[in-house]
Amino acid sequence: MAQEVTQVLLNAQSADGVVRKVAEESLKQFQEQNPAGFLISLSHELANNEKPPDSRKLAGLILKNSLDAKETGRKQELVSRWISLDPTVKAQIKGALSQTLSSVVPDARHTSAQVIAKIAAIELPQGEWPELVGSLLANMGGLQVQQPAHLKQATLETLGYVCEEVSAESLAQEQVNSILTAVVQGMNASETSNDVRLAATNALYNALDFAQTNFENDMERDYIMRVVCEATLSPDSRVRQAAFECLVSIGSTYYEKLAPYMQDIFAITSKAVKEDEEPVALQAVEFWSSICDEEIEIQEEYSGDSEVPYFQFIKKALPALVPMLLETLTKQDEEQDQEEGAWNLAMAGGTCLGLVARAVGDDIVPLVMPYVQENVSKPDWRCREAATYAFGSILEGPSLEKLAPLVNVALNFMLSAMKDENNHVKDTTAWTLGRIFEFLHGPNVQFPIITQENLPMILKVLLESINDTPNVAEKVCGAIYFLAQGYEDNSGGPSPLLPFFQNIVQVLLATTDREDAGDSRLRTSAYETLNEVVRISTQDTAAMVMQLVPVIMQKLNHTLEMAVLSSDDREKQSELQALLCGVLQVIIQKLGASDTTKLGIVQYGDQMMSLFLRVFACRSATVHEEAMLAIGALAYSTGPEFGKYMPEFYRYLEMGLQNFEEYQVCAVTVGVVGDICRALDDKVLPFCDGIMTQLLKDLSSNQLHRSVKPPIFSCFGDIALAIGEHFEKYLIYAMPMLQGAAELTAQQAIRDEEMIDYNNQLRSGILEAYSGIFQGFKTNKAELMVPYAGHILQFIENVYQDKERDDSVTKAAIGVMGDLADTLGPSAAPLFNQAVFYKDFVDECTSSDDQQLKETAEWALSTINRITNTG
Repeated sequence: MAQEVTQVLLNAQSADGVVRKVAEESLKQFQEQNPAGFLISLSHELANNEKPPDSRKLAGLILKNSLDAKETGRKQELVSRWISLDPTVKAQIKGALSQTLSSVVPDARHTSAQVIAKIAAIELPQGEWPELVGSLLANMGGLQVQQPAHLKQATLETLGYVCEEVSAESLAQEQVNSILTAVVQGMNASETSNDVRLAATNALYNALDFAQTNFENDMERDYIMRVVCEATLSPDSRVRQAAFECLVSIGSTYYEKLAPYMQDIFAITSKAVKEDEEPVALQAVEFWSSICDEEIEIQEEYSGDSEVPYFQFIKKALPALVPMLLETLTKQDEEQDQEEGAWNLAMAGGTCLGLVARAVGDDIVPLVMPYVQENVSKPDWRCREAATYAFGSILEGPSLEKLAPLVNVALNFMLSAMKDENNHVKDTTAWTLGRIFEFLHGPNVQFPIITQENLPMILKVLLESINDTPNVAEKVCGAIYFLAQGYEDNSGGPSPLLPFFQNIVQVLLATTDREDAGDSRLRTSAYETLNEVVRISTQDTAAMVMQLVPVIMQKLNHTLEMAVLSSDDREKQSELQALLCGVLQVIIQKLGASDTTKLGIVQYGDQMMSLFLRVFACRSATVHEEAMLAIGALAYSTGPEFGKYMPEFYRYLEMGLQNFEEYQVCAVTVGVVGDICRALDDKVLPFCDGIMTQLLKDLSSNQLHRSVKPPIFSCFGDIALAIGEHFEKYLIYAMPMLQGAAELTAQQAIRDEEMIDYNNQLRSGILEAYSGIFQGFKTNKAELMVPYAGHILQFIENVYQDKERDDSVTKAAIGVMGDLADTLGPSAAPLFNQAVFYKDFVDECTSSDDQQLKETAEWALSTINRITNTG
């Protein structure tokens, strides 16, 4: 096979399906029968300059896929396979890859660079392949040895990929210094090859996270910043773009080090925005957006904390920055509103202007309003659209006192502009109206923009404009969404929308039926707006909401009868079913929340459940998820009545719990199990063996996404609470899982925010499980929990000592401490007498501003005092 691997690789790319399938089978067989020989053959194929480019490219791709995968379980399996290979085999493969970097074929070099980085990601953290960085740096040559440009380019690309793949801890500081030296030299203006300069600039982008120590050193930082700024002036636009991307990253990563360079950076970004090609100008604008993001975060999270520097770069640059951004707004694309995901300089400038408004507040208003007033009525549509965009962009950030008078004057003008002759102007005007309703309308707004007097006119304009082109109509839906949302807390009185409710609903339904509703996300937006209108509706409109149920059910039934002849048809059917199940979910939640309207939901329950089960039969993951959520709402609303659906529904519930690949579906299904437990109480018992078996399998699986595991633990609590003493049979399986997870959360200091969040979610899930189990056993069989009490209290102490815990974990931990004392009574007294931490924990919670936390802590303390005879 090794001899004929070239032909097999070429056949695997054949247009002939039969030839392709035979080749794929041959490769699979070779891999299974001789894994080491398979990888060596591929690496030699990639390294051999006499082989066809197509076979080399596929060989490299298969090599890369043999080392890494997106799915965690698969990735771990591939890493283990590589580690277990004979060292001589690994050395052969790595030698061939290193040799490929000098190939004259760009694709081969590029693929080899990626594969080397994948191996580095496995080996460097294990302390293996220590010679890698040194051998790569040797490729860069020096004063005595001049290396070819293509080898230097491939080497820099490899260094960049290595920095992207491995963590900073995997490289010694000397290695980082050497990499940065090589990279910065490659970026220098003295480098004659633009390809080398580009590879070096891209490599620096990936290496910036490693450069903490270097950025602390003034001289090294100055040198890096000088080279980056010089690269933004390169004659090659690719290098200029990459250099600005580095500046964006430096702005986010090293904000506190930027002060000495800001004047120069403003000059080069300003020049790029005004004169350069769009991809370069976009990155120049992005730099200022990244600085805004940093300063907004500093103001939100660290107000008053003197340790965090806040340089007010945006405020200082304001007089020059705002005119620069305003200048970009007239550089629109003719087709921008029709292209989904379109992004251009005008959009980037407006987005940045919005961030500037959030960063500096009122100070932006006098700098933008003259531009708006000067341009909003000009004959050129670009000026009118730009002025409207500028106005809409600054509506979040400045105070209501500053904005309200301006918006009051502008509102009628904006409503008139919905009849502008230009589609772009109408699109942006509708978006701006949505922003006005989002930020300047609501029960807590001191200066109401929307009054009883102008509401009829606003709705008249919106409901007429929703018939416009799909892109405009989609923005109008957004405006109605925020208009409705502003009436959410209407202090119990009749909603101001009451006289218009029926008309709004009918217009939105008609919009979903438009032939062009598939364009510009119009159908989705109309249904989302309908959901919001229903969600904020009051008792006065309950009868009208109830009338929606048969209408939506009929639409859902219609989707089940659609002819599905292609994958496009299937996708359209799935999307419609998801949207309609979403509407029914919102209606069920709304009407099921009140005793006076709940009966209507119960009456429609059989028909709805029948439809949901038929939707499941279509086997689409998206629909499955939405239908499952709707069923959860139905279970919650119908209570014990839901029991009659369980025999038929159970198999779909089990399928959802087994859906590892689409883990969101699995997570939603776990949530629905909780809804069903709360609805049925102990009537869920006949189904618990199957549910618990599947939940335990899920927890043991390496394939299931980790985000599903906290809700599974929480679900244990729901089941225990529902079936009480009958949970005994599951205790010997559930408790070791809970204990193992609890120990895992205490094992290591976690530094990155994502893991801190996950750790908090995991702890919340574990604590909710313990709480449900304690409460389930409280009246009977409490003694079953005595052997576990010490471990649980130790876990709570670990939680108490962790300063990264969030409020929900604190609340849950103090609650479980009370549950433990309440359920176990005096038998838990010795544990509390030894656990001195609990008094400090209670003190911390009782001094909180959170009334619920304070009350929970006081209850926990009085319960503990009662069983320990203290207090």
